[in-house]
Amino acid sequence: MASPLEDDVFQRLKQKVDPAETQRRHDQVNERVHAQAQKSHARQAELVSNNLTLPVTISSVRVLQAKHTRHGFLERVFSPLLIANSRQDYDLERALVDISGAVNKLERFDIFKSPISVFIDRPDQADPSTAPTDIDIYVHAHERSRYTIKTGTEAGSAEGSAYANVQLRNLFGGAESLSAHASAGTRTRSAYSATFDTPILSNPDLRWEIGGLASSTLKSWASHEEALKGGSTKLKWQTPSGHRHELAYSGLWRQITGLAAEASPTVRADAGNSFKSSIFHTYTLDRRDSPLLPSRGYLFKTVSELAGAGFLRGDVAFGKVEVESQAALPIVPPLGVSLTTSLRAGMLCPLAGPGGEIKPSRINDRFQLGGPTDIRGFRLAGLGPRDGPDATGGDVYAAGSASLMFPLPRTGIDSPLRLQAFVNAGRLLALKDPRERRESRKQSDVTDSMKDTIQDLAHGLPSCAAGVGLVYAHPVARFEVNFSLPLVFRKGEQGRKGLHFGVGIEFM
Repeated sequence: MASPLEDDVFQRLKQKVDPAETQRRHDQVNERVHAQAQKSHARQAELVSNNLTLPVTISSVRVLQAKHTRHGFLERVFSPLLIANSRQDYDLERALVDISGAVNKLERFDIFKSPISVFIDRPDQADPSTAPTDIDIYVHAHERSRYTIKTGTEAGSAEGSAYANVQLRNLFGGAESLSAHASAGTRTRSAYSATFDTPILSNPDLRWEIGGLASSTLKSWASHEEALKGGSTKLKWQTPSGHRHELAYSGLWRQITGLAAEASPTVRADAGNSFKSSIFHTYTLDRRDSPLLPSRGYLFKTVSELAGAGFLRGDVAFGKVEVESQAALPIVPPLGVSLTTSLRAGMLCPLAGPGGEIKPSRINDRFQLGGPTDIRGFRLAGLGPRDGPDATGGDVYAAGSASLMFPLPRTGIDSPLRLQAFVNAGRLLALKDPRERRESRKQSDVTDSMKDTIQDLAHGLPSCAAGVGLVYAHPVARFEVNFSLPLVFRKGEQGRKGLHFGVGIEFM
C-alpha cells in the first residue's frame, strides 16, 4: 500500500505529463510566437511605408548560392536595376518595384528554387566610399538540381506507352537546357527526341530552340505506319501583355510504310517517301484561369504553315492555317458551375512547288477529326472522307463544342473533379479536285475549289454528338470518362455510342 507521500508524488507526475495540459501549453506558445511574428511584420511594413519616398542609391547587388550560374548572365538580368539607380528622383518605392521585377525575371528561368529571398542592408557607414543613401541588395537564389530523370507509363484512348525523360538544366551557366525523350507504345511504336533551349541576352521571354526527332507511329485508322526523321529550330518570344509567338523552320523526312492488307487505293497512292520543308508561326493569347479546367477567361490561338513554296524545297507544297478559340464563363460562381465553349477551324491549300506543279495534298498533311479529345462520340478520325476502311482526312474543317461543368457533391468548388454535360459537332471535307473542271491544274483552279469547299461546310447539318461524363484535371494532363450518343453522322462516318476514355492537354 502506497504512503500519502508516494500518492502526492504520483499525482504531481501525472499532472506534469497530462497530454491535454501539454497540448494547451503548446498551443499557447504557438499563439504567442504567431502574434509576435505578426507584430514584427506589421512593424516592418510600417517602417517601409513611412520611408517609401526616401532617396536611395543601390550600391551593389549580390546573388548568393548561384554557384553554377555565369556572372555575365546575372549581370544582364540586374543591369537595368543599376542603370535606373542613376536617376536623381530614385526613391525606395521605385527601388522595391525594380528589385521585384528583376527577381521575378530570375524566377522565370526555372533554374532556381522558388521563392527567391531578397534582403536589403545599409553598407558600413565608416567606409568613406559610401554615401548616406546607399543600400546593398542581397539575393538568395538556391539553384535547382541540374538534372531530372523521369520514367513511367501512360494510358490514353486506345494507346498505352512507357517513357523516359531526361532534362539537364543550366548547362553552361546561362539557363540553357537539354531535354531528351524516349517512348515506346502500342500506337506510337517508338519516339525519340532531343531539344536544346537557351534564352537570348538573359531574357526569359526571348528563347531559341533547336531539336531533332525520330518516330514511328501506327495509323490504324488509315491502315499504315508513318516514320518521321528530321529536325527543327524555333525562335520563341512573349510580350509583357502575354502574347506568345513561335517562328520556326522544320525539315522532315516522312515515310508511309507497313500498309495493311486491306489498305485502300488512296493510302497506297501516298505510300513511300516524301520530304517536307516548311516554316510556321504560332500565336497564342491565353487569358484562362486554368488551361486544363477553365472556369473563366478565353483562349485564342493560330497556327500558320508554309511548305515547299518559294525558297523552301521538298516534294510537298501547301499553305495551312488553323484557328482555335475557347471561352469559359462562370454561370453560378458560388456553386462552381461554369460553361465552356470552343471553336476550331482549319484549311489546307495546295501550292505550286519548286517545279511549278500543283500536287494534291497527302494523307499525312491533311486534317483528321473525331475522338475523345475533339469530337466526342466518334471514333478516332471517325469524321470526314473515307476510302473503304480508311480515314483519308480532309483539307477543310470546322468544329465546335459546349460543355457545362458541375462540381461533384461534397467536393467543393476548388476540386479538380467535375461532372460535365456536353454537345459537340464538326465537319471535315476534302478539297474538290480542280481537274474536274480543266485539264490543266492552275493556282486559280485550286483557289476556286477551296472557296467551293468552304461554302459546302454550311450545307446540311454537321455531324454531332452529346453526352455526360466525369472530368479530372491532374496537374500534368486532363482525364475524361464520358458516355456519348451520336445524334447526326453521315454515311461512312464512325460514331461511337457508350463509354469512352480520353487523356490529353488540349480538349474541345
